[in-house]
Parts: sequence; structure tokens; C-alpha cells
Amino acid sequence: MNTARPPLAVVVKGWPRLSETFIAQELVALEAAGHDFEIWSLRHPTDIKRHPLHRQLKARVNYLPEYLYEEPDRVWRARAAAQQMVGYEEAYQIWRADLRRDATPNRIRRFGQACVLAAEMPDEVLGLYAHFLHTPSSVARYAAIMRGLPWSFSAHAKDIWTSPNWEIREKLSRTHHGAAFGATCTGFGARHLQAMADTPDRVDLVYHGLDLTRFPAPPERQPRLPQDPVHFMSVGRLVEKKGFDRLIAALALLPAGLDWHWTHIGGGGLGDLLQGMAEDEGISDRITWRGACDQPEVIEAMRSSDLFILPSRVAADGDRDGLPNVLMEAASQTLPILSTPVSAIPEFIDHGIHGLLSEDSPEALAEAMLYAARQPQKLAEMAGAALARLRTDFGMDPGITQLSKRLNAMLQCD
Repeated sequence: MNTARPPLAVVVKGWPRLSETFIAQELVALEAAGHDFEIWSLRHPTDIKRHPLHRQLKARVNYLPEYLYEEPDRVWRARAAAQQMVGYEEAYQIWRADLRRDATPNRIRRFGQACVLAAEMPDEVLGLYAHFLHTPSSVARYAAIMRGLPWSFSAHAKDIWTSPNWEIREKLSRTHHGAAFGATCTGFGARHLQAMADTPDRVDLVYHGLDLTRFPAPPERQPRLPQDPVHFMSVGRLVEKKGFDRLIAALALLPAGLDWHWTHIGGGGLGDLLQGMAEDEGISDRITWRGACDQPEVIEAMRSSDLFILPSRVAADGDRDGLPNVLMEAASQTLPILSTPVSAIPEFIDHGIHGLLSEDSPEALAEAMLYAARQPQKLAEMAGAALARLRTDFGMDPGITQLSKRLNAMLQCD
């Protein structure tokens, strides 16, 4: 019986997470492409429900101490072991330099988790791959330096736009023990990171895309007349960058004669605030808050809705969406899309061709929703064009092929 452990350690912030199914999709595809790895998660799961992809993954999942004080013996044993490693002193000095610029408990926790990761990763590990450029990449980088191994990352959205420039530059610099390569899921983000790297070819554009084999064929939608009731829906966490506060204000501006209902799917910290806004606006009886749902429930809701709305915007701290996979999921079900031209969303949606892109003000969103309700045939044509573009330009396989090539090269380097 082969008891050898895998050569790749994949570092994630939390596992499993319903809001990060793009990571699960990628990891399942990498397993199918022949990659053998273990997951090292910085946090334990909080979601009650699971996505079908989480059940498909065969990789072993290991959990690092979420908070160092909860497992002091494990942390101190790991640090003692890490101190004997050839790269510990260099990793310690790099961390100390980082700590001087970011004197936070999170930075301290990153180093403790890195010690545990470096000590507990099996000897067979030849490289590390982290999802998200901020905390998971810091833990992977420190641990890789301790063990004398290469590391790499995949960046997404918040991690790019809320990380300090000095840290991004050093993680993309060979002289600072930066990543062997980085991947990111939008052209908008790739250009930003390439401009900060010591060499642009250190960063690849790798769209997540969508594995359409996981989704049912789009439904046979019955033509909707302009005077018919219209069912709006949204999927997304209840956080600032998703813009649902402005959507609620927009819904309140719709004319009294329009028969509409809005369904929201997703959890998040702003739930009570947003529900209170809806009550204050007098529209709470037209809204259904479903909370977190698994993928079959999301797809079922998409198939019975008339317009998908994602009013993304840039948050006060700079956080923003990349290219949300949920837009492609809506397109897979020929559900017309209304969103905003934030970040990389226009890389998938051309306004008036594949969907509607609106300013994120309540007035503009209300105008766009009213147009969608009154022009169902035009919106159906846009939905068909979005599905065609999804099938042609945003399949999953090309990105997995490029990522697989990069990981193989990293693991084979001396």
C-alpha cells in the first residue's frame, strides 16, 4: 500500500466555504488533471450547507490553529521544530520586517500558523500553492522559506485591492523570496499585479470559467410580456461591496404600477441593517431573504427568475468584486443580467449585448430595472448572447491547463 503523502500543499483561508465555490471547482479540476495535494486551511468551516463540489474532492484537509492561544502546545512544538530548519532565520527576519510595517495580531498569527505548517507538512511536499494573496499567501511564503521550497498563489479580488503595495511587490519579487508564479482571475487584476511584479510574466491571467457539465441545460423560458409580474433575484454576501443597500433604495423608486418581487440568496453581516432599510422603505413584503443556499437551490431560483441583479461597487476600504462566478452561473441558465461596470465585470458583460451595466446609484439601477421589466424580448436576446459568450470564451478547461503547467514546473524545480 502506497502511504506517500502528496507533493503539493494547498493553503486556503477556510474550507469548505459556500462563497468560494470557484476554489472548489478549481481544486476538483486539478485532481482530475492528475494533481495530488493536501489542503491546509487557516480556519474551520462556518457554513452549515455544503456545495456538491466539496463532496467530490478527495484531498485530505488539515486545519492549522485558527487562533494560536487555542492550541499553545501545538504552536510551541511547531516553532521549536521550525527553528531547526535551514530557512527559519531568514523567514523570521522577513516576518519581523513585515511586522514593523503591519503591527497587528493577524500578522503575528500568520507567523505562528506558518511555523505549524512548516513543521507538519510531510517531507514529500515540494511546493506550496495559496488561494488569496493576503493572509494565506503570507503563511505559505513564511513556511516555504523555512522549508526551502517554492510557493505560488492565486489572487482574486479583496486580497488584491486591500493589500498594501509594499507587500504585493515583495510577494512578486524573487529577491524577497516571492512567488514562483501568481495567477489571477481577471484581466483587470492581472494588469495591476503585472505592473507591480519584478517581471510581468510572473503573473498569469487565469479565468475561473465555468464547468458547464455541472449545470443543467438552460430552461425553456416562456416569453414574458411587459405587463406581467417580474421576479428579480440576487446572489451574494451581504457586504458593502455587493451594493445591496443601493439596490434596496432603487427598488423603492420603482413605479407603483410595476408588479415586482426580489429574492436574495446569501449570508453576511449587513443582513439586519438591509432588512431594516427595506422595512423603512415600505417594501419588505416584496422581498424574500433566503440566506445561504446550496448550488441546486441557487440554480432552481435562477431558472424561475426574470432578472439577475448584482449591483457591485467599490467599498470604502477599496474592496471590490473581481469577475463574480455567479454572473456566469446566471448566464448558464439564460437568466438576463443587470450589473455594474466595476472591476472585471465588463470583461464578461458588454452593455446592451450580453446584459445591462448600470451606474450603482439607486436612480440608475431603478431605471435599468424598469427597462428590463418593459423590454423582456431584448433582455432575452442579451441572455442568449451571454450564454454563447460563456460557452465560447469562459470555459474552465483553458485556465486549468495553464495552471496545471505552472504547478508542474514549480514542483519540478530544484
